[in-house]
Amino acid sequence: MKNDKSVAEIVEVNKKIPCEKSLEEQIDLIEAYTNAHRANLSSSVTKREVACLRVLYPATFRHVEDTDLVVGRTDVMPVGLGCVTSVGGTGHYCSFSKLHALRDQCSDAADVARLDAVEAYWNEHDTRSIFFEDTLTDETLGKFVDAKYAAVVTARLSGTMLNYEELVELGVPGLRAKVAAARRTNPSSAEFYEGLDACLDILVSSLERHIELCEQAKAGKGPERVAQLERVQRALANITHEAPRTLIEGIELCWIFTLMAGVVNYGRADVYLGTLLDRDLRSGELTRDEALAVIKSWFKLIEARRSNVNGRVIVGGRDRTNVVAADEFCRFAIRAVRENRDVEPQFTLRIYDDMAPDVYDRALEAIGSGCTYPLLYNDEAIIPEVVHALNVDEETAEGYVPFGCGELVINHASVGTPNVLYNVLKMLEISLNGGVDPWDGVDRSNGIELLPAQAISSFDQLYDQYKRLIHSYIELGTRAHRHSYEILAQEADFLFTSLLSDDCVERGKAILKGGIRYEGGTCETYGNINASDSLVAIRRLVFERGTHTLAEVVAAMNANFEGYESLRAEMLACPKYGNDDPVADNMAADLHDFLCQDVREAGLSMGFYSYNLVVINNQVNTEWGRKTAASPDGRPSGMFMNNGNNPQSGADKNGPTAMLNSLLRLKIENHAGSVQNIKLSKGMFRERRGIVKALFDSYFRRGGGQLMASVVDPGELEDALVHPELHQNLIVRVGGFSARFVALEKDVQQEVLARTLNE
Repeated sequence: MKNDKSVAEIVEVNKKIPCEKSLEEQIDLIEAYTNAHRANLSSSVTKREVACLRVLYPATFRHVEDTDLVVGRTDVMPVGLGCVTSVGGTGHYCSFSKLHALRDQCSDAADVARLDAVEAYWNEHDTRSIFFEDTLTDETLGKFVDAKYAAVVTARLSGTMLNYEELVELGVPGLRAKVAAARRTNPSSAEFYEGLDACLDILVSSLERHIELCEQAKAGKGPERVAQLERVQRALANITHEAPRTLIEGIELCWIFTLMAGVVNYGRADVYLGTLLDRDLRSGELTRDEALAVIKSWFKLIEARRSNVNGRVIVGGRDRTNVVAADEFCRFAIRAVRENRDVEPQFTLRIYDDMAPDVYDRALEAIGSGCTYPLLYNDEAIIPEVVHALNVDEETAEGYVPFGCGELVINHASVGTPNVLYNVLKMLEISLNGGVDPWDGVDRSNGIELLPAQAISSFDQLYDQYKRLIHSYIELGTRAHRHSYEILAQEADFLFTSLLSDDCVERGKAILKGGIRYEGGTCETYGNINASDSLVAIRRLVFERGTHTLAEVVAAMNANFEGYESLRAEMLACPKYGNDDPVADNMAADLHDFLCQDVREAGLSMGFYSYNLVVINNQVNTEWGRKTAASPDGRPSGMFMNNGNNPQSGADKNGPTAMLNSLLRLKIENHAGSVQNIKLSKGMFRERRGIVKALFDSYFRRGGGQLMASVVDPGELEDALVHPELHQNLIVRVGGFSARFVALEKDVQQEVLARTLNE
């Protein structure tokens, strides 16, 4: 099989909470789901999905914990239905590593045999395994994240946001009425509508199950806790038959629906919850302290889900119609994030010119406290970017939301999942070695004829050859991406997600079967800046100064600079991106523009509504760096690559203004999301807040789209390496996600540590 199960598909930085169900209960559920799928193999995709959903819900929900003021916790099984690998898997999935871990707990041979039978079935029917069998190659396309390849692929549906606004407005009865009306218009899609109706039935049964779980949680509790649980029970009972009228009702309906849909980003919370909060405060339904506690409790549920690089909650934005109420929600939410001090939700604030000044100030105070949130997104720059990148008008673009690590989509109207990743630094090394990857000696030329270093006579020839290789990989990867959607649609309707995705109900089609309004996609690139800095070094040392031959540079790289220490020193001394140096920055911009345009054209030719590069980052820059040979920028073999579109860690020497100036050289309108990380000292935030604010304001005013900040004390990260037990709450921004520093792998810690600390 091409699905190499030894390849880790996601690094769980934020470790999952152990399943509360017994071993026997877990095996029973897994077996029941497998049997439901098998029994419906000859049925329609819709009927099969409904049968499987009925196995999962409400059976997989967990008990209510003593601190919960809103409820909804799930156990994610090794076999199930989902949208992303960070909480289970994609489509009808089997997480083989988790299934193996469960089997290792078994002492009964009969249980082992049951799980062996389950695995044998899913070897043939796991959605992504089907995709991998069709798509992976021996030399060019690897499984996400098999770092020996220059390109890796996956099949997932991570780039979705549900229409929570509609869910809150219509509630269950309103959605039933909408489905019924659409069914009358599209009688040929009757089975799809029956599936949506079945999902609403399952939703109601799950709400009723949580009423029972609250009742169980009352046992032995005092009057105050009983009153809290009864308030939640009333909310749950109400939303089974009417639209939400209170904050708790709104949170519960949206949250339980989210868990069942399997999505991992939570939309524009101030837009769909702000009015409910305002109503509660005015009516006395909640005091201000109670409202804060409820929001903090919801955020704790998000944290408990532990989706690693997802979990976005977005607030702010210039297009909101309920500005006063929404801003009040923002104030509560900023305080909740600051006091909870967790890595999720990935709390995001859309800023704009005329926003309430105190909201922005509160945001900066929270960032300065070291919690890394909120992440700042600049509407004035990003909305024009979205118009161009996603092919929409300005009014539509105002509805943008970032998901995951920072990819941009239109709220509940588009798909923008990144199912292909490229290591452009590894591609440069392959190109310089005539098609052979110096890491493992494998020919990864993708069938492109490439000259060896000694036959290349000019920089333009070198650069053109490199671009041809990149182009061939982008064409290959884009075809794989299109096929990932085809396989996902073949195997699942994603009914819950389709129900709250624009136009699916009206068209009578599932999200990836022509239902979603804008079916787009994105791809991720890594090592961009290492590659551009490498090109600068080659051009300067070989083709401008002539002090070294290209063959000598390649030999030095392939030897990991052993015996070439002086040459490496010259490479390191060449201009580096991140220092406001036009030589380095212009090369980075040129490569960036080429990548963006080539990706865009490849996607449009494959029928995507929009298709864009995203210069984002989780920790793949480190994972891929482990199997990427030394590079001409002076980076040694196995070392992490640069983070997002930031400089190689530690390469920026001229201060934060120079670094931000370099970031501004990369046109944001040519991509669909990027990551700008900056590391600042707590002292700078405390004692020079005005300078920090002016720095941020200048960056945003000149077109900066987004900013993420880690705020730490000098020496704090170093001490955490030695005394991790003293720094359990030290949170840093890794790339497109935050994490507790002590939970990161050692080389990821080193990458964060190596970043320039601006004091």
